[in-house]
Amino acid sequence: MKNILYLHAGAELYGADIVLLQLMKNLNKEKYKLHIILPCDGPLVEEMKNIGAKVTVLEYPILRRKYFNPSGMIKYYKEFRDKSKKIKEYCLENKINVIHSNTMAVLLGSKVCKDLNLYHVWHIHEIITKPKMVNKFLCKVISKSADRVIAVSNAVKDHLLSTGYFNTTPVDVIYNGVDNEVFNENNETDYLKKHYDIKNDEVVVGMIGRVNAWKGQESFLEALNKVLPKYPKAIGIMVGGVFEGEDWRMEQLKKAVSESPVKDRIIVDDYRKDSKNLHCLFDIFVLPSVRPDPLPTVVLESMASGNAVIGYRHGGVMEMVKEEYNGLFADICDTSDLADKIEILLKNDDLRKSYGEHSAKRQRESFSLTSYVANFEKVYDSSK
Repeated sequence: MKNILYLHAGAELYGADIVLLQLMKNLNKEKYKLHIILPCDGPLVEEMKNIGAKVTVLEYPILRRKYFNPSGMIKYYKEFRDKSKKIKEYCLENKINVIHSNTMAVLLGSKVCKDLNLYHVWHIHEIITKPKMVNKFLCKVISKSADRVIAVSNAVKDHLLSTGYFNTTPVDVIYNGVDNEVFNENNETDYLKKHYDIKNDEVVVGMIGRVNAWKGQESFLEALNKVLPKYPKAIGIMVGGVFEGEDWRMEQLKKAVSESPVKDRIIVDDYRKDSKNLHCLFDIFVLPSVRPDPLPTVVLESMASGNAVIGYRHGGVMEMVKEEYNGLFADICDTSDLADKIEILLKNDDLRKSYGEHSAKRQRESFSLTSYVANFEKVYDSSK
């Protein structure tokens, strides 16, 4: 039996958190003993315990913008040095064979694997376009310290290869999968309609995503401001929380909505645990990310729930959505074009429903949980 240690960047239940949870939940427990060290407490901790993983909370540093200054770099180095020692001790005590670093922001695995000669799998969920220096630094570290690099999409793989650092380190693509017992077309929505005061004949255009600099809530709002006045039975919904210390982003978004000409038909809500129900509440799912989103889990969840999908023409969504089959693409950051694409589906019920049916079919055929887990088992089995 192999002991696998997972190092992850948080303890919430957003995209990368859910993807990791689904992987660990469905791995063959007769072949692998699963350990995870998380940098903070949060809802993911209890979920990991529920699937039988050995969970430790250790406040280790995650590479964030707060460290991108002289004092921050010194603090990061000290925390990195101290916490990597503790993780090495954990690896020795628990006879760890493989470390799986989940996201580019988790760097401690590189140091631990080098010192203990452990097999290192680095799972990359990001496309970092800015700052370019940070992207080059991280890619250099990953290329030199990982035995296997797994990208969540070809868009991520191409971005990594473009740095020129991965000439000898293999980069493979494993698409994320969705659990169709959780995400499907049949989840309850009546309580949400009552909560948000949505009528049965209203069409819901929604997005789910953390409120940050690039997920595109402002872009989505601009598009809604253009299209909703033409469709009095259309509702816009944005759901998602913020990073700790960034409450001002939510306040800023709510202020912008309060100034909208259609403010009475735009709903902003914080993070919710019932995303499977939210997706079924939506009729159209919008991914307005202003930077390329690697392989957004929310799109797979939305497809599994039978939604038509609209996104900007970049990133991993272009591998998930087949244009004019289960969704549409707008020109990057062009809110007028985004509004036009939303309008196409608002005014054509049959087309919207057809795209939704195709979404569910495409997700089950190309992004299944079974293939996702099986492909990672092959990676773990190839370790020395």
